[in-house]
Amino acid sequence: MTHTNDTTRSRYTSWGAGCVAVILLAVLFAAPRLFATRYQSGGSASAEDAVVSTVPSPKPRVVHVQTPRQVKAIYMTQCVVGTPSFRDSLVSLIEETELNSVVIDIKDYTGSIAFPSENPLLKDTTLLHCGARDMREFIGRLHEKGIYVIGRITVFQDPLYTKLHPELAVKKASATSTVWQDYKGLSFIDVSAKPYWDYIVAISTEAYGLGFDELNYDYIRFPSDGNMKDISYPYSGTRVKAEALESFFAHLYGELKEAGAVLSADLFGYTTTNTDDLGIGQLLERALPYFDYVMPMVYPSHYNSGFIGIEKPATRPYEVVEYSMGEAVRRATELASAKNTTSTTTDMLYLRTQANKGHGTISPSQLRPWLQDFDLGAVYTPEMVRTQIQATYDVGLTSWALWDAGNTYTREALLSE
Repeated sequence: MTHTNDTTRSRYTSWGAGCVAVILLAVLFAAPRLFATRYQSGGSASAEDAVVSTVPSPKPRVVHVQTPRQVKAIYMTQCVVGTPSFRDSLVSLIEETELNSVVIDIKDYTGSIAFPSENPLLKDTTLLHCGARDMREFIGRLHEKGIYVIGRITVFQDPLYTKLHPELAVKKASATSTVWQDYKGLSFIDVSAKPYWDYIVAISTEAYGLGFDELNYDYIRFPSDGNMKDISYPYSGTRVKAEALESFFAHLYGELKEAGAVLSADLFGYTTTNTDDLGIGQLLERALPYFDYVMPMVYPSHYNSGFIGIEKPATRPYEVVEYSMGEAVRRATELASAKNTTSTTTDMLYLRTQANKGHGTISPSQLRPWLQDFDLGAVYTPEMVRTQIQATYDVGLTSWALWDAGNTYTREALLSE
């Protein structure tokens, strides 16, 4: 299960919003470790009263918006953020509905970075596909409107970086000098390639310095959807995939949390119900300790026929989301309760160990699902989009994000509180 790059039927086309004046934000670049910003994750700000918060410092400062109590987000691609008329129509959608947040591609599936940079580590991968040269100013404009800005970074799927540094790429087992590709022709960096970790941290640091309020990591996994019988990992070797991936999580946390950055992770929807690593290294209990928010992609269309007894899960969005996120809540609650357990069973010792890693403050409130607003497996009506949001609320969660690769969202589903 993964985010789809297929463009879907247009349902929101308010291109007549006109040109909106760009509000310049006087903020200088600086490494986040030098910022004196204090960023309150899960704070009390709502869509209407989100607080712009800075602390004076002798060093250059950056401005961030507090995380709303309820994050209600839509996704914006790199190419859309670089198209003023299209991005302005989405800003209008946020202002005119209950939305209060936006997820913008920082680095998408091509590997290209969406904003200009003078960092020598990023010079060969910046603005090669799509993006916005005025990203800093655009974020400033969003902040002035109280909109929470999340930056999405596609991590280990990176065809651009594998061309630049094939020595770090996943290889074919039958020809170990040949870069492996999935069925779409996309290549991956080996999860354990630590030089690439520094590259991801550099992108994250620069993005946080631009004003992105939260850093969201997607494709944090080993490859799938290709010839898995002819694959080798030059850095990971035969290492347990879940352990290798957790090492990367721990590195991100260690490098970025001192700056106050809010971190989130996208996981396959099946991680909410499966207790194996799905062959890609993803386990819910191994992600929760290192990220402020975990975002399972519980798109009903991505579940197999027969899931919880449903022949066509895409046609039953409420049941799929309610069951999947209910299981995620149960597991997060169990992990939190294991923090101080005295049980010596193998399962409880594992959970206690995990609960005490990273930030050590596990809570179901860390869960924020990606929901489906695209036509796959069924034509998604406003009611089908809205029922997923209701399912999220019914299991005790408050936040969600809508995905559509074409960035055409169902306005009618976003008018109810």
